[in-house]
Amino acid sequence: MIYGQLSPEAFDSLASRILYEDNHLLIINKRVGEIVQGDKTGDEPLCETLKAFIAQRDGKPGRVFMGVPHRLDRPVSGIAVFAKTSKALERLNEAFRSGDIHKTYWALTCAAPSPAEGELENKLLRNEKQNKSYICNNDNPAAKLARLRYRTLRQFDRYTLVEVELLTGRHHQIRCQLAGIGCPIKGDLKYGAARSNRDGGICLHARSITLMHPTRKEPVTVVAPVAWPPFVQE
Repeated sequence: MIYGQLSPEAFDSLASRILYEDNHLLIINKRVGEIVQGDKTGDEPLCETLKAFIAQRDGKPGRVFMGVPHRLDRPVSGIAVFAKTSKALERLNEAFRSGDIHKTYWALTCAAPSPAEGELENKLLRNEKQNKSYICNNDNPAAKLARLRYRTLRQFDRYTLVEVELLTGRHHQIRCQLAGIGCPIKGDLKYGAARSNRDGGICLHARSITLMHPTRKEPVTVVAPVAWPPFVQE
């Protein structure tokens, strides 16, 4: 990509979705279908689009640094964190690894959890070929411990709004564990939903994050609005 050549529409879209930015951090509200980092599809990742955006907005003549300290699945929307400096990337990588970052998600589930709130703990086994995780026997040495807390926020006629606090960061953890209690996420065919969403995504949204700023050592909290069906009221 030639930096600085974003269309006016693409430029305005990115600008409107930036939730937090300074010299070291950029936090954006990712849309369904966007990929955070390059993958085998060859589609342009958000990190590269953001480089072009910064180059164009700030008139930078050279390459722009945009580090990726964590991932957010393609069908998932919400908060995606990027590092604008190598120092910030190194410190954010460590914070994500050590669990020093507090993240909550919103999920619109196809059934109401019972009980309405609680903690789930399972061993998850990832199948690379299927790009899917399974709850498995605790004795499987390849399985990894997955923990989360959830609470029901609101019940609708057909769906339930559930808030999830991640206590570990495993592959497809929220999708797999909620499906394991009979509550697949709306649109998530891979984990048991009956039908897909029109946009090809799933109703799982990275709602909020609290992290320690990598250089100022002050807490930063960001909340991302949702773009879900109109019956979901914030």
